[in-house]
Amino acid sequence: MSSHLLLGQTLSFIADPFTLPWQDCVRHERRGGVLIRDGLIADVGPGDALRAANPEVAVTDYGDALITAGFVDAHMHYPQTGMIASWGKRLIDWLNSYTFPEEMRLGDPAYAAETAATTLDLALAHGTTSLCSFCTIHSHSVDAFFGAAEARGMRTIAGRTAMDRNAPDGLRDDAQSAYDESAALLAKWHGRGRAVYAITPRFSPTSTREQLEALGALWAEHPDALMQTHLSEQVDEVAWVRELYPEARDYLDTYEQTGLLGERGLYGHAIHLEPREIDRLADVGAAVVHCPTSNTFIGSGLFDMAGLKARGISVGLATDTGGGSSFSMLRTMAAAYEIGQLRGAALHPAQLMWLATEGSAKALHLEGVIGHLGAGAEADLAVIDLASTPAIAQRAARAEAFWELLFPTIMMGDDRAIRAVWVNGAEVPR
Repeated sequence: MSSHLLLGQTLSFIADPFTLPWQDCVRHERRGGVLIRDGLIADVGPGDALRAANPEVAVTDYGDALITAGFVDAHMHYPQTGMIASWGKRLIDWLNSYTFPEEMRLGDPAYAAETAATTLDLALAHGTTSLCSFCTIHSHSVDAFFGAAEARGMRTIAGRTAMDRNAPDGLRDDAQSAYDESAALLAKWHGRGRAVYAITPRFSPTSTREQLEALGALWAEHPDALMQTHLSEQVDEVAWVRELYPEARDYLDTYEQTGLLGERGLYGHAIHLEPREIDRLADVGAAVVHCPTSNTFIGSGLFDMAGLKARGISVGLATDTGGGSSFSMLRTMAAAYEIGQLRGAALHPAQLMWLATEGSAKALHLEGVIGHLGAGAEADLAVIDLASTPAIAQRAARAEAFWELLFPTIMMGDDRAIRAVWVNGAEVPR
């Protein structure tokens, strides 16, 4: 039996700080400990007590650094890693100018494998231990991503992206091939080790009704799989959907009519929602994913965190690489804070940390498995230096309380703030 005790400050959650006062939802230990045993968290509590109760266990003492659950990125596109921070386009032009040409390159299996490895190594360097990714239409792009994650011991969620219109020839499939290849990949990867399969239509504009129906049928056959897509990211996209699907009541209805609205559905962006769409998302228990750096970078709009959480809708947080402009979930939290300010609803640091861990895990139906610093969870951890740069250190030195100490790292931190990462109970070499 392999065991290890990590010491440092610890931060864990016992409830959702959007539904209860945040003070009632958090547990912070100034001198805490996390006991890892056989890839799982065995215990979390006062460090001295855990050390006394487990005198034979190897110890790593991180001093004043903060031990938290590893970050969970609930929506991203690993094929777009190489073209992150591409200048100056709105969504549709951006897809045609940057995204589709780069995704075409993943037709080469070697390039797909290289990109997957780069993406996961960058994620780990930024303290992200789990990702939910779109792949390309190439089945080997899914194999590359899950294979790279398996080699690193990571829990990941991914799926083959389906598109049968409004995309280049080299990135289009058809309804039958989307069904057949997705079904084969689901059978190969879903539940293998730490892999979870997500049925993945890119979004309604790049799928015919026939293709959406085919993927809806596949989801009905495998209801334990996830389904991920995009929803109401930009106003011109919403208008385009109205043109393509004149019979639909709204954007969400294009999914609802084709069997792609459900409790295990993940709907990225969800900015420009109609009242009926909000009602239906709440009714079925679906999750939406906030992608703040992407929404500002591409000029999409301001996500209504307060409004959607007040309706009881599950919300995850995500980088949306490469529309998002950072691999860092710290930077993503900072952007979520800024968007909240623009909407008149400032997010507390406890809410931001919850979104990047517990909230994203809940959206992915992996609550208590990942993104959780508690007994029984998989031991994926990030250790955060709260004085990682001179700018952060001088501000942290003035802090009179824990949240005042943490907030500068949320707002100004990056991969330099990540002191160590543990995945599946083992420290990741750095």
